[in-house]
Amino acid sequence: VQLQASGGGLVQAGGSLRLSCAASGRTFSSYGMGWFRQAPGKEREFVAGVSFTGGSTTYGDSVKGRFTIFRDNVKNTVYLQMNTLKPEDAAVYYCAARSTSSHLILTARKYWNYWGQGTQVTVSS
Repeated sequence: VQLQASGGGLVQAGGSLRLSCAASGRTFSSYGMGWFRQAPGKEREFVAGVSFTGGSTTYGDSVKGRFTIFRDNVKNTVYLQMNTLKPEDAAVYYCAARSTSSHLILTARKYWNYWGQGTQVTVSS
């Protein structure tokens, strides 16, 4: 599967952005999908994940209550709605896919098979 992320940009603290990740291929609905982010000098960290059906979601502690991940299996797209953005949310955001038949969402980077190219999110204070 090939992934194309978009929607990044510059936003003021407290604002919102919605990221999108379009996937190629006919088997999108068999992949768990996720978002990771990487700030300069830091490790890539898990942000959010959604199961292949969309019925289960998991979030990193730093974004719980502010970010929402959801998917549209007709449009082959996963989204990350980001609200109440903080300067520390600034990073390159990557979408990822994991081929799985499980509803379990794994947060470690090593379990994700496919990666998009990343989209930059900048948050001004």
